[in-house]
Amino acid sequence: MNHFIEFRDVNKEYRLGKNNSFLAVDQINFSIEMGEFVVILGPSGAGKSTVLNLLGGMDRVTKGTILIDGKDITQYNDKELTNYRARDVGFIFQFYNLIPSLTARENVALVKEVVGGGLDVDEVLESVGLKEHRYQFPTQLSGGEQQRVSIARAICKDPKLLLCDEPTGALDSDTGVIILSLLQDMSKIGGRTVIIVSHNAALAEAADKVIRIKNGKVREVIINENPKPVKEVNW
Repeated sequence: MNHFIEFRDVNKEYRLGKNNSFLAVDQINFSIEMGEFVVILGPSGAGKSTVLNLLGGMDRVTKGTILIDGKDITQYNDKELTNYRARDVGFIFQFYNLIPSLTARENVALVKEVVGGGLDVDEVLESVGLKEHRYQFPTQLSGGEQQRVSIARAICKDPKLLLCDEPTGALDSDTGVIILSLLQDMSKIGGRTVIIVSHNAALAEAADKVIRIKNGKVREVIINENPKPVKEVNW
């Protein structure tokens, strides 16, 4: 069976000085299907963000293979990795990384100028509930609205997958539920593959698949046959 994403015996080792090293990811194996809403869970230092960085082409494996839609990104050169990050991956982080001198619309449109192609900016902003705020600057928006701008920016280039690193970490719980519901809809309704790194175990109830990581190893992979809507999870 061909999976959309496959990690095969992936290691990531960081050198610490001349004689020491740290194995952040240790012989990791898992697969993800197209359109799944996936949560990677683990405590701080477990290796989950390293997995996300490897998946997004922001770091390289020490050993092993990562297949995305049948292509081995571990064999990509620097130019190919840059193109992969630009065209195939949408990144959503805890902090929004918006350009303060640009409006919400301009922040989103900037991605299209860099990458080319993609989706209609105004339609994307409307899909995340920001049609009426598209000409406002980041400082005029709430934290949740700024995060929605960052989501719009990520999906505007029409990527194959969305990678989210603690996307609600800087938000209050009510706003966080709104953002997570939006991301879940991107998967359930939009058919996008959404992968969220989090330490919040409650989110497991809403995921199609949960990958638990501890000390750089996959400890458990859970398939959830009946994931809950985010709004029904007891936070």
